Amino acid sequence: MTVVLFELSFWLAAPVWLLMILAPGWSWTARLAATPLTVVPILLVYLGLAAPVLPELWAAVRRPDLEVFRELTALADGAGAIWAQVIAWDLLIGQWMYLESRRLRLHPLVTGPLLVLTVLLSPVALLLFLALRAVKGRDRSRAV
Repeated sequence: MTVVLFELSFWLAAPVWLLMILAPGWSWTARLAATPLTVVPILLVYLGLAAPVLPELWAAVRRPDLEVFRELTALADGAGAIWAQVIAWDLLIGQWMYLESRRLRLHPLVTGPLLVLTVLLSPVALLLFLALRAVKGRDRSRAV
């Protein structure tokens, strides 16, 4: 069951990612990206994975320690829960980036690759997007 939930966490997020990357101008994409409720199914998967390892999870977050965290992630449900959490937060970051890129009128050929990078390496993509956003914001203020 753990493997199924682990994989399900990604597949629940995939349609939203696909719409933001491949259909950025569709009105339903913007509506979907504007709601944080897209992550609720993924968070339910998280709860399903976290419940069996709640004592270990609580120990890892109550007093952060690398060895305790390593023990949590050595458990299949622990690693799966962390994965589902990452998938949910990455999706929220991606939705914000999508909405910001629309507001800033970034071309989809710029935004799309950044969103793909967010799926793969969200910290790197977010840093790149924040830099791009700062430059674009500065350019827009000069034009006014």
